[in-house]
Amino acid sequence: MTADAAASAIRVGPRQPWRIVLGALDEKLGIEVHEQSIDRVVASMPVDGNTQSLGRLHGGASAALAEAAGSWAALIYASTWGKACVGVDLNITHHRGARAGRIHATATPLHLGRRSATHQIVVTHDDGSLLATARITNFLIDPE
Repeated sequence: MTADAAASAIRVGPRQPWRIVLGALDEKLGIEVHEQSIDRVVASMPVDGNTQSLGRLHGGASAALAEAAGSWAALIYASTWGKACVGVDLNITHHRGARAGRIHATATPLHLGRRSATHQIVVTHDDGSLLATARITNFLIDPE
């Protein structure tokens, strides 16, 4: 399903939760979705191919994964109200780096309202170590 088809389904279809559709950046980063619901979105990506000059995971890549997971979670929620969403705030704290393996982002809701949704995203490594924590707020809007 294309992004246009997903937006159209939100406008005219029943208020079933939206299903995640990867965007071009998500595909370039190698993101895979493992779980998707209003309560939890889990996605992962490889460290390989997403590193900075010194061979460590690029902070922007982990931020992109966190933003994707949190935004998808917000859109799944918004879609049940016949709404879309736009991100208005993202913050991320990087606790440690990674050089290999996969990283995993788990987005859970902190606030689900009529006008906004805020999610916490915890980013971990394959070995279970905490790599980053993030928070994203999305405004719920009428689909265009």
